[in-house]
Amino acid sequence: MSALIRDGKVIDENWQWIEGDVPRVVERLEAGELLMLPLGVWLAQRPRLDPLCAGVWLGPDDALEALLPWLADVPLVAIHFPLFTDGRGYSLAHLLRRRHGYTGELRAIGDVLVDQLALMAQCGFNSFSLRADQPPAAALAALVGGLRSPWPGSAVP
Repeated sequence: MSALIRDGKVIDENWQWIEGDVPRVVERLEAGELLMLPLGVWLAQRPRLDPLCAGVWLGPDDALEALLPWLADVPLVAIHFPLFTDGRGYSLAHLLRRRHGYTGELRAIGDVLVDQLALMAQCGFNSFSLRADQPPAAALAALVGGLRSPWPGSAVP
């Protein structure tokens, strides 16, 4: 199981990452589950979603523009890094924070390594779902020793 770091602390994961179209999404949200939905599923179900329970995740090829009309109401935007060498997620984070003013939780998910965290924080991420083999203590040290994020909600101890 991977560790989750948010705002400079290791915390328990409350959100479930959904990787594809799943049956009963709306019913699960109504039952109180917190789901991170792929952009396509989130857009298809958006009119029926509880905005407090439905986060969205973006892949490196997803069109950010499709999310923009509802961005202010999304509590969690996660950006998937399929490989640690794929840098497109950094650009998405930067655009969300700087160009579009997103102030909610911005999470890195997927192949997230300790070595990436300082740069991710600088780009606007304030939470990180570490790859299972990455030690949380080293991640916290990397955040403290790295560049501090100028983005809202990105407090680092």
